Amino acid sequence: MVEIIGVRFQNGGKVYYFSPDSWKVKQGDLVITETSRGTECGEVAIANKQIPKEQVTVPLKPILRVATREDRRTLEQNRKKEERAFQVCQQKIAYRKLKMNLVDVECTFDNSKLLFYFTADNRVDFRELVKDLAAVFRTRIELRQIGVRDKAKILGGIGICGREFCCKGHLQDFQPVSIRMAKEQGLSLNPTKISGCCGRLMCCLKYEQNVYEELLRITPKVGAIVTMTDGTKAKVCETNPLTGDLKVISEKSDVPVKVKRDDVKLLRDGKIKVDAAERKALKSLEDK
Repeated sequence: MVEIIGVRFQNGGKVYYFSPDSWKVKQGDLVITETSRGTECGEVAIANKQIPKEQVTVPLKPILRVATREDRRTLEQNRKKEERAFQVCQQKIAYRKLKMNLVDVECTFDNSKLLFYFTADNRVDFRELVKDLAAVFRTRIELRQIGVRDKAKILGGIGICGREFCCKGHLQDFQPVSIRMAKEQGLSLNPTKISGCCGRLMCCLKYEQNVYEELLRITPKVGAIVTMTDGTKAKVCETNPLTGDLKVISEKSDVPVKVKRDDVKLLRDGKIKVDAAERKALKSLEDK
């Protein structure tokens, strides 16, 4: 076993393991650590904890210290610098007439670098912009083009469910989401109902997919041929994987009858079809 603490450097960001050394910290504390980007200040997401050694990559970097009053003052100064950098960058973008939208600015804790995050429809030649910003702030400048999902994660907001964006609140990594997931879950393929504020398919489509995959594995699909308890054959015309209810049309009657999934025997399964025209129209909602 090895003792670790988990540190997060952005809201909803990935949690990184560090060695607490001799420090005892609690969730929510600010700590100073050494990272690949230099000295950084992060928030403790996991307090001192023992975990199996095989779950971590050793050796773990130790934290330098718990944030002091001076460190917190540095953070406050950095936030002010970020606000000023955002305004200056917007002015420079307008002056250079660049087709890009500035999203956020991040200043490293040790003031060694300013990172500017932006979105754009195409690649942007920002070399002159970097020179302009370096002349103003006298530090390393880095511009990063991000996607619309990353933009939503940085800015945050309220989804159609009335809750905070999942990507902002708790998702550490984006999972691939496809149109087939919406189709298998029986959702409307109306883009306004299955896409988030970022314009991509909602991340929550992924949450229940494993359950639906298991239920669909044991549920006859629309178009399947089944045998009913009395031995007659029937064709499935409607399914509800969650309740296990099926509507079938038997060879003896044209009137749909509701039966239970467990009361029929599958002879030939159907297929979940996604119309080619629908898929083409909705393809832009999937991640590139």
